[in-house]
Amino acid sequence: MIKIQVDMEKCQHYGQCVYEAPNIFQLNSEDKLEYIATADDAELNNVKEAADVCPMQAITIVQ
Repeated sequence: MIKIQVDMEKCQHYGQCVYEAPNIFQLNSEDKLEYIATADDAELNNVKEAADVCPMQAITIVQ
């Protein structure tokens, strides 16, 4: 399992992470980011890509 943290102080809810890891990140009806804090190892590459494309660099993977 991998643990995912999003610094909601940095996050501006652009949603780029949603495109890279849609099983982990979603924008709710108010266009605010929601995410799953733990994920299967199979999602690791997708979460890494999501962290890379985040314009605010708000996503951290804790291993």
